Amino acid sequence: MTKKTNLLCIALMMLFLCARADEGMWLPYSINGQNLADMQRLGCKLTAEQIFSFNQPSLKDAIVQFGGGCTGELISPEGLLLTNHHCGLSYVQAHASVEHDYLQDGFWAYSKDQELPNEGLSVLFLTYIEDVTKAVLEGVTDNMSEKDREAKIAENGKKLSIEKKGKRDVRVEIVPFYHGNQYILFVYDEYKDVRLVACPPWGIGKYGADTDNWTWPRHKGDFCIFRVYTAPDGSPAPYSKDNVPMKSKHYLPVSLKGVQPGDYTMILGYPGSTDRYSSSGSVKNVIDLEGPAIVACRTTKLEQYRKHMDADPAVFIQYASKQASVSNYWKYYIGQVKQLQQNKVYEKRLAQEQDFRKWMNADKSRKAKYDGIFEEYDKYWNHQNLYTKALIYNREAGWRGGEAVTFALRFRQLNAAIERKAATPEQIKKMAQNMKASVKDFFKDYNKALDRDVTIALLNLYYKDVNPAQLPSILKKVGDKTNGDFTAFVDNAFAKSIFVDENKVNAWLDNPKSLAKDPIFALMYNILETYWDLSEQAETVNDKRAERLYMQGLMEMQQDRNFYPDANFTMRLTYGSVQDCEPRDAVTYSYVTTLDGVMAKYKPGDWEFDVPKELIKLWENHDYGRYADKNGDLIVNFITTNDITGGNSGSPVIDANGNLIGLAFDGNWEAMSGDISFENQVQRTICMDMRYLLFIIDKMANAQNLMQELTIVE
Repeated sequence: MTKKTNLLCIALMMLFLCARADEGMWLPYSINGQNLADMQRLGCKLTAEQIFSFNQPSLKDAIVQFGGGCTGELISPEGLLLTNHHCGLSYVQAHASVEHDYLQDGFWAYSKDQELPNEGLSVLFLTYIEDVTKAVLEGVTDNMSEKDREAKIAENGKKLSIEKKGKRDVRVEIVPFYHGNQYILFVYDEYKDVRLVACPPWGIGKYGADTDNWTWPRHKGDFCIFRVYTAPDGSPAPYSKDNVPMKSKHYLPVSLKGVQPGDYTMILGYPGSTDRYSSSGSVKNVIDLEGPAIVACRTTKLEQYRKHMDADPAVFIQYASKQASVSNYWKYYIGQVKQLQQNKVYEKRLAQEQDFRKWMNADKSRKAKYDGIFEEYDKYWNHQNLYTKALIYNREAGWRGGEAVTFALRFRQLNAAIERKAATPEQIKKMAQNMKASVKDFFKDYNKALDRDVTIALLNLYYKDVNPAQLPSILKKVGDKTNGDFTAFVDNAFAKSIFVDENKVNAWLDNPKSLAKDPIFALMYNILETYWDLSEQAETVNDKRAERLYMQGLMEMQQDRNFYPDANFTMRLTYGSVQDCEPRDAVTYSYVTTLDGVMAKYKPGDWEFDVPKELIKLWENHDYGRYADKNGDLIVNFITTNDITGGNSGSPVIDANGNLIGLAFDGNWEAMSGDISFENQVQRTICMDMRYLLFIIDKMANAQNLMQELTIVE
């Protein structure tokens, strides 16, 4: 074999290994031989015990569920915690005001006594895992109905959770895997005193905003820093001035070495949800109904948000976090539908199902076990397609549409107690008084004029787009009379309802009585009753048995395949490498972006592409210090071949030696179908380079107190 041929074979082998390694969200406690071998061939220097262990400190001890929807990681011995800017944005916004605009200007605590507590924020540390499939499925038989099966599983799970929790103050969750073929128990310690330490200015943390979201190249410093506090004895405790910074069991050193193509990368985090073993009917439903419905509702909502936010800085502060939340999955569904079609995912699922049929029909025992799966699927999706659009509009344009309507939801329980006389006057008074704090929080970030316009626009859309037979009766009646124009209806409701006026709500809480005549409460309840009714009709047919058996069958048919479970917001490990991306013919994207790229997009005064003057000065002077790469450039973001999804936001990107090199924050546009079908050639994880984080902390914010806490690997 010639030297040239030998090199070609090595290159092809490495390409094959990368292709195998990149896809997969693996349970880190059960990394098998194949996974570990692949990780080591890609460059990983760590043992399985160093990554995940209950017997010694390991990487998993630095990783947390953050705020119920993101990931975070400890980066100092004193509980300093790093996550994404968009994960911490709502907590920063809660502290912001026109006088102290922490959104635009950023926030830096230069000592621990300046760190800000955050009501309702908690983080979870994983402390124990156990496969409890046998115990959960005890008494479950094949001839049970799905309803009886679910009831028995719920009964077993509840009993087991109580036993495992005992008298300990821990969170216990039993989570299904592989569509109910496996059940795993997770135990978490929950820490509820988590304080804001630092947040970069909007022009860094939110740079590119909606325009750049879900795309590469990116130029975003997407980080926020918090600190976990404990009781003096180290145990979890609610906020108290007597609490102390957590003594970290393990934390991640921060690397200055930077990244090169081919470098090993590992991500530990809490990916939220994937559906990669779903049927073709599920994919078609997303393409034809679910995705377009969500996009239509959120487009309408965002148009009204922008109109008011652009006109008033105070409204911008009030709605920055809300707008970001709505916008994120608005653009996600636009991209997902487009890429599902572009990548022919529906056709691929049909082909897989055809292969399954052939495999099933080739053996009598297999046919006896799996026959009828696809008929069940067809029945289910034909039924679901009748309800998908109405249910999404009911949610997105109805009870989660206008804010006053959503706010009225909170009063259902109290109103029911009043109308049904299910509580004593003293109990009702206590319930009412307990709601006053939440009322204050709601109106702090509420703008009546904006909500009026949002509500009108969404109700107009709802009436126009949904089957008249599936509309709430109030919408049907009003829309039929006004030709679908809800302006007068909403104006009247806002004039008469208590739910758009803080003083009126508090006055009602002081003397609560039936809300039946409140127009917004009546609208909310009518929408909600319609949702219940439609949901009940939709749920008369389910595909749980088909899903469970199809998953079993796929694993039996493809015995050489190393199946990973779909994401379900439990800790997962993914591994890959730093790589360029070639998403289309004649298009190649580099694996890194630089501060020069930030300034190339710079638009003074633009809400998406403005940058802080301090950053401009540092760029003009090329004052990057030790954070520049060997070419003198300051790297901002880089991409890897790791597998991630929502929930991974804030996850650490870890190098071969266990050091922190990046912060995962997004996926790329060309692979927006990734939650349903992993696209190996184009799927990338977008990460913030740790050198950019250190540069911002050190050179721009001069937060030397934070620099001194970190362990920096040169």
